[in-house]
Parts: sequence; C-alpha cells; structure tokens
Amino acid sequence: MQNLNFTGTQINYYFVCHRKLWLFTKDIRFEDENEYVQLGRLIDENTYKRNKKQIEIGKIKIDFIDNNGVIHEIKKSNKIEKAHIHQVKYYILTLKRMGVENITGEIDYPKLKKRETVLLTPEDEKEFEKIFSDIREILDKPKPPAIIKKTICKKCAYFEFCFA
Repeated sequence: MQNLNFTGTQINYYFVCHRKLWLFTKDIRFEDENEYVQLGRLIDENTYKRNKKQIEIGKIKIDFIDNNGVIHEIKKSNKIEKAHIHQVKYYILTLKRMGVENITGEIDYPKLKKRETVLLTPEDEKEFEKIFSDIREILDKPKPPAIIKKTICKKCAYFEFCFA
C-alpha cells in the first residue's frame, strides 16, 4: 500500500486532464483568475453556511463533515462527476487509513438541487493503488503531457495556456 501523498485536487485532475494535473502540481496555476473557478468558490462559500467548516487533514481539504459523520464535497456542476466521486472516495480512503471507520461521503450540487452518495469499496481501494502509480508516473515526466482536446477545455483555467 502506498502513502496518501496527494491532494483531493490532484486526484480530481487525474480524471479530468493529465496535463492539468502536471501543471497544477508544478505550481503553474491559473485558477484564481478563472471565472468558472471563482463561481465554484462562491457557491462553496455561500452554501451550507451553518454546517460549513472546512477540515484540513494532511493534504486533503474536506468541505465539511455533517453531524452523522458524512463527508460533504460541494460542487458547481456534475459534468465531471467521475472526478468528483473519486475525490470523495480518496477522502474516505485517507480517513480509513487513519483508523476512522464507517465513513461515507456525499457530493452536493446545490445549483442542480442534487446529492450523490459516495461509498468506498474494496475494489476502489485496489483501483487507487493503480491511480497513485499513474499519478507518480505523470508527475515524474520532465514535460507536461500532450494536449488532449476535450469539450470541457473551453471552461478550463488552463485553456489559454494550452491553446494560445
């Protein structure tokens, strides 16, 4: 079993774009100026204010944990839901390896009025070993991975950097 040395954002970016993952990890960041990222932060800051207490544990930042011990991650859109699900599963795995039992997660999409329950299975734990290995391989490269144009690129904080 490998150490959990990644952030939730890195796990998310692994599923979104390997190039974005590499750039972000090398501290080449454009998120602060991106209107879509700013909108996401605004939704995050203004939703569930009563429950909202961001929790930092090692390299992960959980939006909040409710009174039932459920991890909550707040997202603007479900367009990259697979990435969101794996990010929450990574949080659950991190807590499990720290000895916390029976943790579940939920992804809250306030604009969509939707909530997605997230569970970690033994198969997921095995999959994460491959994910960790893949991420290390990507990050060990001297240059960023090639551009793979996707429909989500247009709204990406790195769009101008990649396509200018």
